[in-house]
Amino acid sequence: MDGRELYIGLMSGTSADAVDAAVIDFAQPAPQLVAHHSHPMDSGVQRQIHQLATPADNEIDRLGVLDRKLGGIFADATLALLDKARLNPGDIVAIGSHGQTIRHRPPQVCELPFTLQIGDPNDIAVKTGITTVADFRRRDIAAGGQGAPLAPAFHQAAFRSADRERAIVNIGGMANVTYLPLRGKAIGFDTGPGNALMDTWILQHRGEPFDRGGHWAAGGSVMETLLAELLAHPFFHQAGPKSTGREDFNIGWLQSVLDRHPQALAAADIQATLLELTAASISTAVAGLDGNADCEVFICGGGAHNQQLLSRLQKLLTPRAVSTTDTLGLSADWVEAAAFAWLARQTLQKLNGNLTAVTGANREVILGGVYFGGSVPPVPGTSP
Repeated sequence: MDGRELYIGLMSGTSADAVDAAVIDFAQPAPQLVAHHSHPMDSGVQRQIHQLATPADNEIDRLGVLDRKLGGIFADATLALLDKARLNPGDIVAIGSHGQTIRHRPPQVCELPFTLQIGDPNDIAVKTGITTVADFRRRDIAAGGQGAPLAPAFHQAAFRSADRERAIVNIGGMANVTYLPLRGKAIGFDTGPGNALMDTWILQHRGEPFDRGGHWAAGGSVMETLLAELLAHPFFHQAGPKSTGREDFNIGWLQSVLDRHPQALAAADIQATLLELTAASISTAVAGLDGNADCEVFICGGGAHNQQLLSRLQKLLTPRAVSTTDTLGLSADWVEAAAFAWLARQTLQKLNGNLTAVTGANREVILGGVYFGGSVPPVPGTSP
């Protein structure tokens, strides 16, 4: 295989609009993005995911069907990626699949914490013929952790600098930050909503899946009273380690806050305020971590395309320099997929995949379950 060490990472976030698939080469010290593919999720499947993310009737049957359906979609995304990259299944060491989160109950909200990601890895392994590693979060929860975020371990491996402190901010549906100091352990946690509330609000009012470039938000005015009410959510006042999801930040919660206002608020002003909520919660988290305002800040995830959001982050984080991970050699769009390719590699090499300072686990552990693809040779000493 021409000296390459190829893994595939599959990621579907809280927006559930597509599966991000990337081929990553780990043969060199710095991971190299070889090929990528964004595999659309049709609106019917997206709706089923969002419906299953909140308690309702007949959940077990709906979960079972959607689990298999998503496994097929993840497999299709992999095969489309291989076709685009002109690679064969045998060229790939393994797939790392995050799966689709439909419920996340971390320790601060549940006496017996749990997390659930679906997208059956058995279907992925059978349909692609490639060994698949999945179910990364639950081992960390079993070790007393949050189960998330997991990307900071990859951020540390790929982006740590020997001479500059760095903060890596991933802005997907939710946002998380990883602080990479010059000395000592990396620190990270979820900061709150990233794009999720903004995407839901613009879809509801303008029929658009996201606010391209943040233009709609830029045309509105931030409502300081509403912003303060949103920032009063208990999650923002919890110390890390902490993680969150749509269970905390969803349209129902937003509407409950809006209902306390006697007069109707302009939809564009609410969008502007939601953008400021994301920017304010991220900047507060970064400022609380680096202390000396001397670190470089790099953005990844879909939020990296929201120019209005980046502008607000640059202003709020001044004098820190804000750019995207593209400047570090890895496109902001594919960092999360790369992270799960890396986590699959860690698992197969029997190396730890979590950071205790990030998730709060009581030990570092090997993450994920392995689902072998192709023809698996018999274990020596057993019957064929």
